[in-house]
Amino acid sequence: MPVPEPINVAIIGAGGIAAKLHLPQLEEIPGVQIKILAGRKRERLEVLSKRHGGRIVTDYRAAIEDPGVNAVVISTPHPQHVAWGVLALQAGKHVFMQKPLAPSIAEADRFVAAVEQSDRSVYCLPQLTTPAILMMQELLAEGKLGQLSGGHCRFSHGGPEVYNAGVRELLGEAPLKAGEKLWFFEAGEAAVGALFDMGVYAIARLVGVLGEARRVMGMTAILHKPSQVEDTASLLIQFANGAITTAETGWCDGASTGRLMLHGTEGRVEMFGYSSNTITLYQQASKTNEDLAPIRTEIDCSKYPALNSHRQWVELIRAHAQPKLETAQAARHITEIMLAGLESGRTGRVVELKTGL
Repeated sequence: MPVPEPINVAIIGAGGIAAKLHLPQLEEIPGVQIKILAGRKRERLEVLSKRHGGRIVTDYRAAIEDPGVNAVVISTPHPQHVAWGVLALQAGKHVFMQKPLAPSIAEADRFVAAVEQSDRSVYCLPQLTTPAILMMQELLAEGKLGQLSGGHCRFSHGGPEVYNAGVRELLGEAPLKAGEKLWFFEAGEAAVGALFDMGVYAIARLVGVLGEARRVMGMTAILHKPSQVEDTASLLIQFANGAITTAETGWCDGASTGRLMLHGTEGRVEMFGYSSNTITLYQQASKTNEDLAPIRTEIDCSKYPALNSHRQWVELIRAHAQPKLETAQAARHITEIMLAGLESGRTGRVVELKTGL
């Protein structure tokens, strides 16, 4: 059996999301070695290093430029993503980019340009190559919904403080002190709020299935959190095929929600959760009796492999390939949509997208 190409990884900004997502997934992949953990909090780095391995450093540039590293995971706060991602590409490393890509279109453009000048494999979250998304694409291509007319996607949870509490528990840390602020709520550190943090999942799924968006309207609010940035947002998005969709998000959903629905002239399809191996198809039962319940079919999506995002990235590296859906260009378009939503929320006007995919 051939030995897989070794992938030596540095994680830049190794903290909460590295503990919850990146490290557990990476260490399960044969041939992947955690070489360097770079972060701001040495205590956290020591815990992570004991659990997952890797040398501890606080100098991000040195970690990226280390000759023993050939792949870099970017998991810093949002505004720092592009700077370190570009440096990693310039150093000849493969890049795994935490969502959202960037809080400005100029930064997103800068990253796309760097990717286009590189031959490295670049994977941008959110993950879209999932069994449910691929099956939805197949159903649309086969015309099972008829002409697509609309859709709805909502991804929301209880807020960054819930996430932070979970991370602290995972790492054996004391709870957040009273009055201690989270960087998610600070405009200077986060730059953007719930729309970029959680809404990115909803918008990415709509883009992943429907393609390019053309027009956006949005509304945002600060309803409950001690935040300088929005904790609630809703966007109305029209896609190039004419379909009008809604994307909802927020940090004020204590029960958490993950749902995607698409509607067409012949039926609709639904997916629940961040990822799923089943979706539900509802098709028109009668063209003369509107009171007749639609025909419901549970569709098994397991014909498509359920690989986590890190395993997909590693397979792309070994195949010298790029993702089909999780590209830098798609991440840029998703950023463009979210920024248009914020602009519309400020002005009350429809925003026409300038570039698209």
